[in-house]
Amino acid sequence: MQTISISEIQRSLHKLDSFDIVEIVDKKRNKIKGYFLDSSYQSFIEKLTQNKENKKSNLLNIVGIIDSKEDIETTEESLREERLSRYD
Repeated sequence: MQTISISEIQRSLHKLDSFDIVEIVDKKRNKIKGYFLDSSYQSFIEKLTQNKENKKSNLLNIVGIIDSKEDIETTEESLREERLSRYD
């Protein structure tokens, strides 16, 4: 995978045109900042994120069925708080 620094992108944005996937690195701090994906992958990425959200929604619905607290809206945050409160 091609790696490019933030400063290289600022100096010459046209370098991104020749690559499909690029890893963007902050060379000063030696950290990966993200990835650049060509717009041709947009539909694929949208399908992936939609599938992930559907799985999360289905999980929350199942937990809501099992949970006896019908009055409380089940959210990811409320489930996390409930789980953490067991260990207090």
